[in-house]
Amino acid sequence: MPRFGIQSHIPSDGAQLRRTLALTGIYTGIIGASFYAAYEVRFEFLVPPEQQVERVRLLPWVIGLKLGTLVLFRQFGSLMTYFSLPDLNRLVGAMAVASGVLLLPRSLGWSEFGAPRGVLLVDFMLAFGVLCGGRLAARLYRERLSGAGRTPGRALQRIAIIGAGDVGAQLANEFLSHPARGFRPVIFLDDDQTKHGKLVHGVPVAGRPELLAEQGVAKALDKVVIAMPSAPARRIREVLAAAATHGLKVEIVPSLEELAAGRVKTSRVRPVEVQDLLGRSAVEIDSAGIRRALAGKVVLVTGAGGSIGSELGRQIAALNPERLLLVDQSEAALFLIEQELNEQGFGGTIAPLVADVLDRPRMEAIFRRYGPQVVFHAAAHKHVFLMERQPAEAIRNNAFGSRQLAEIAAAHGVEAFTLISTDKAINPTNVMGATKRLAELLVMDVAREGGGNGSGAEMGEGLRGKGDEPNSEGGIALGASSAGTAAIVHRSAPRFSAVRFGNVLGSSGSVIPIFKRQIGQGGPVTVTHPDVTRYFMTIPEAVGLVLQSFVLGQGGEIFVLDMGQPVKIVDLARQMIELSGYRVGEDIEIVFSGLKPGEKLFEELQHHTEEYAPTAHPRIMRFTAKAALDVSGLLALESQLHAMEPNQLKSALKQLVPEYSPHLD
Repeated sequence: MPRFGIQSHIPSDGAQLRRTLALTGIYTGIIGASFYAAYEVRFEFLVPPEQQVERVRLLPWVIGLKLGTLVLFRQFGSLMTYFSLPDLNRLVGAMAVASGVLLLPRSLGWSEFGAPRGVLLVDFMLAFGVLCGGRLAARLYRERLSGAGRTPGRALQRIAIIGAGDVGAQLANEFLSHPARGFRPVIFLDDDQTKHGKLVHGVPVAGRPELLAEQGVAKALDKVVIAMPSAPARRIREVLAAAATHGLKVEIVPSLEELAAGRVKTSRVRPVEVQDLLGRSAVEIDSAGIRRALAGKVVLVTGAGGSIGSELGRQIAALNPERLLLVDQSEAALFLIEQELNEQGFGGTIAPLVADVLDRPRMEAIFRRYGPQVVFHAAAHKHVFLMERQPAEAIRNNAFGSRQLAEIAAAHGVEAFTLISTDKAINPTNVMGATKRLAELLVMDVAREGGGNGSGAEMGEGLRGKGDEPNSEGGIALGASSAGTAAIVHRSAPRFSAVRFGNVLGSSGSVIPIFKRQIGQGGPVTVTHPDVTRYFMTIPEAVGLVLQSFVLGQGGEIFVLDMGQPVKIVDLARQMIELSGYRVGEDIEIVFSGLKPGEKLFEELQHHTEEYAPTAHPRIMRFTAKAALDVSGLLALESQLHAMEPNQLKSALKQLVPEYSPHLD
């Protein structure tokens, strides 16, 4: 009896024998007919009597030899309806080897044991052509004619592919080869006029994408797929506008970054997302320099379960660190990124650590045990309106937690410490932004104090060697000695820096998931003010900035990416409604709710006390802060955090961050 229902799916010996006998009969017929016909072609269908006798005498030997080479080249084990280039190469090899053996007798002067060279040449072409044609016909029948794999009663969706380049051609071939996916490409549309009127995998290139606006074209289609992963956002918006004329559904292939990273395939089309329309060009980063700076290092990432922290984990894990420490207080969030990196083969590199950055003994133990050399501090409370009502937690976690972690890092001699900050820290009007600004000041204060270890070292020295390369000489190396204690070697002073960026697309709490939920509920979509604008970045772009800034950092800087043009939130809401197939004002309304406490109309890039300095990267700005932190009330505030009212805390926070404009209830 079959166990676990598996053996019933394995072909029996009898079925395998029947298949082998059937293939032997088919191959024998093709080989014999080809050899017989080769004599007819060679002698123009007037075969001399002596050649006819020779043909009959040699036929069994030819059949036996070619069957043997087909066995040798595994043509009896191949599935007949699956035929690709490797199978083609094996068929060529089998027929070429057989023909070479048949040529030997004549070449050695034994003419009576071999066929004429012309006959063998024609025989090779005939046998190879018929065998190859038969396999192609079987594949064509399976893919195009038999309907195998299709859902009964399900009609194929007729699609137009925008872009007749390599990606579009791959996509068309995938859909044509696998009708079970439910798509049938009927036309290509491309901006390149030299392709118009041509065929790609048998599908015509009809013209430019603007043809989608014509009613006759739109009626013949069910869906549009944009296969231009390098196209600018402006062009994608134009294609969407043309498709929207007649309500065509539009999807898109993954971006070049996703395709190059191997995370997705061309055929994994997805709905057009708002990030496809924002018009941001990709930021070029020095991947080789980042790899050199992090390869072989022990790297610690706090907030590793969050949007930025998890992407830091993904990108750093691929840079060959000696160890990647993923720290987060959320067990559930940490589990997800651990599972993802394990599946990608990084299980031997990562160390997921459940810990709270406010728990000093726990963090000290992590630094003693693992000896991280580079720290990326992404853990923070970031939700503006939650923190506006709970300023004590924001101050405690964002500001004092950052200072404590920086002190621990400096005391253990890390090479570099990078604080993840926000553009809301510039002239802040809310508690979250003010606490992130205070975190910047506190971290820079730790740097000036030498990390609280009395080193008094100047920033900008130690790690920067010749050619602006990270210097691996010296440092604190923590390793278990025979006595179970850590051996310490003094490093140069750590490089402390901060990185600011705008809103991150798709992160928890950002407007995009909120808008998606509201659209899914049928609206209305709520926007605070018709003129409110924000800078937006993708998560990979933000993390690329963090890693690039880490390489550029000399110590004591705040880095900001040139974030392009700010986006009106109302325009973002309108685009998301249209992408979902609805009409603004008719299907879903946009409602203005008014600015919330602490919210700005627009975000700024620079505080008046900061001086701009260029960097080696054209898209990254460096600011050096002149503002010094007044620490006189810092300890008193820390001890009274949960004894003070929110308005009192905001007023105390303003004493530490003078540019903060608090909203008092």
